[in-house]
Amino acid sequence: METVKYSKIYRILHWAVAITFLLLLITIFLRLTWMNKNNMADIIQAYLSGTDQSLTREQLIVLAKQIRKPMWDWHIYLGYVLTGLFSLRFILPFFGTMKIQNPLVKNLTLKQKIQKWTYIIFYVCVVVSLVTGLLIVWGPKALKESMEEIHVLGIYYLIAFIVVHVGGVLIAEFTNQKGIISRIVRGSND
Repeated sequence: METVKYSKIYRILHWAVAITFLLLLITIFLRLTWMNKNNMADIIQAYLSGTDQSLTREQLIVLAKQIRKPMWDWHIYLGYVLTGLFSLRFILPFFGTMKIQNPLVKNLTLKQKIQKWTYIIFYVCVVVSLVTGLLIVWGPKALKESMEEIHVLGIYYLIAFIVVHVGGVLIAEFTNQKGIISRIVRGSND
């Protein structure tokens, strides 16, 4: 099997995208768990019950949303970073720096076709997530709710891709592509 060499720009872009996705997942995880508006409202209510103050449930939810807003702003900023990184990813092939996966090339093995199609599907899903995210922030208010419904689905493909990607890399590392991890980290097998 041919040993793939990863250029410095490819490696930098790969890890920048990976770190950005990880940070995005953290903001999503926090929003769905500890910083969930209902959980936070319950914590505030529990605190207020020991005082002579009280708020309605609606007020508690508004306060909870305000508390977690700075964290959620980071999700938006990271979305902008990811938009820039993916734009760069799609511009670089025009300069001969990085190739776009092409599953239609002749003489590919079934495994190579599946790998390439997986990346194409991943790219399409990321673009959909980025476009819907941008429309949520910058688009017309009439589209916001429908774009949020689509955007939320992004967590499913992202987690699935991470599992498949890391699993595939580990299988490759321990079978027929020894050194793949060191090549994507340092650019060599050393």
